[in-house]
Amino acid sequence: MRWTPSGRGNIDDLRGSSGGGIGRVPLGIGGILVLLVLSWFTGIDFMSLVGNNSVPQSDSATGTSGPVTTTPQEEETMDFVNAVMEDTQVTWDQLLGGRYQRTRAVVFRDAVQSTCGMAESAVGPFYCPGDRKVYLDLSFFDELNSRFGAPGDFAQAYVLAHEVGHHIQTLTGVESQVRQRQAQGGDRNALSVRMELQADCYAGVWGFHANKSGRFQQGKVELDPDDIDEGLRAASAIGDDTLQKRSTGRVMPDKFTHGSAAQRVEWFRRGFSSGDPNACNTFQS
Repeated sequence: MRWTPSGRGNIDDLRGSSGGGIGRVPLGIGGILVLLVLSWFTGIDFMSLVGNNSVPQSDSATGTSGPVTTTPQEEETMDFVNAVMEDTQVTWDQLLGGRYQRTRAVVFRDAVQSTCGMAESAVGPFYCPGDRKVYLDLSFFDELNSRFGAPGDFAQAYVLAHEVGHHIQTLTGVESQVRQRQAQGGDRNALSVRMELQADCYAGVWGFHANKSGRFQQGKVELDPDDIDEGLRAASAIGDDTLQKRSTGRVMPDKFTHGSAAQRVEWFRRGFSSGDPNACNTFQS
């Protein structure tokens, strides 16, 4: 994957934040497995208490600023995140026209306060519709490689593009419609799966356009031939069935919230093959 640094205009850097008072112990992606297990066996949606389904509690991401200890490799990753965010937004601006409104990636360490509540890095990357921002602890990229066997920069880009996909759902009204249906007694998990699969498809739509040489003049990313395989591995690695097998040794489809590995691969591939957001209507399939 080839990308061009373009400053940090798409990033809110909160790596020096205190996280609003949450303990500073990084849990890693293993923490999210613990939360998933607790949710499956108790019937309580622990993920919604710390992720993007929480009730808004404040006006903006906050935290006490402090010095940031970093490395050249981490700063390069920051530049990469900015480039991918810029490229995805150029794509969606072209696709949606005047309906598109820009988002930003909030990069934090360990914990962060958003308008969707307090969240620790264990929940993984998430999108908060309350403030319309993507949240990311860079340590997730290491976990994606080392624990989930999904290495490569396009695997990381897929994760970001998926979260921007949730931003598209907010802008187009899909997110609010789904929340309303859930509040009215709709199958919460089934609706959540459809939303996540659509975000996977939207990530594929971006990949299609990034793969077209010279497509949008402002683009900051170009794909290499093996990048699609990296994206497919990442989609498969974070399927609900894959996570359930890893944490409990069995698969419980009625507890799915994001879709199986096969479903996530299928919908990412649909977006990547077509480049058309209209091909991503998971609610009619």
